Amino acid sequence: MCGRFVSVSPPDEVARYFDALPPQGVLEPNWNVAPTDDAYVVLVDDGERRMAVHHWGLVPFWAKDPSVGSRMINARAEGLADKGAFKRAFRERRCLVPVDGFYEWQAVPGQKAKQPYFIHRRDDQPLAFAGLWETWRGAERARDDRLRSATIITTTANETMAPIHDRMPVVLPASDWDEWLDPDNADVDLLGRLLVPAPADLLVLRRVGSAVGNVRNDGPRLIEAVAPAEHDSLPFGDGP
Repeated sequence: MCGRFVSVSPPDEVARYFDALPPQGVLEPNWNVAPTDDAYVVLVDDGERRMAVHHWGLVPFWAKDPSVGSRMINARAEGLADKGAFKRAFRERRCLVPVDGFYEWQAVPGQKAKQPYFIHRRDDQPLAFAGLWETWRGAERARDDRLRSATIITTTANETMAPIHDRMPVVLPASDWDEWLDPDNADVDLLGRLLVPAPADLLVLRRVGSAVGNVRNDGPRLIEAVAPAEHDSLPFGDGP
């Protein structure tokens, strides 16, 4: 799964990286983006690729209450085309979620507390998570007051992530961005074949402190490496 991520790169730089128009709204840098926070997405709207700000946690158009989004921060790639909450967005409203890295927690034998890791690209370029987006307008909202939300698609873990967790976000290479973002592409079989684990050598892991577990904590200290415990077989800091 993906329950926290980092989004600190300047949005104009991220927009250039994705060959997209910059967002109209600018978010503060956040080293601990949590479910229901606002986050950037990249999508195609009116024929133009652009960045936008969406609520993290998909709220389907048919939802009675936006709180349902807190349970839809991730969408499993398997069977996506058949799942009621996601199938329409999968056909019509796909996006990328640009992040600087993300966190995952490893279960530690004999201990209640899990060990957090910061995961990022080996070359420190932004990660492009495959995502879906929706718009929602409840009965009490004005016609032009619509909540735009998004979810991150996950798949099985690759060899790098497997020691930490059995799931990971789908990371799309630049060669797949046009195909994924094309709103006229409704070939769900073809799109589904893009939702595979990233190459094992794309990502590196960094063991970090427990402060990231509190959503109120923020700042660059959250991604600083910490020394391994005696039981830990993974390397200190970033991987090789």
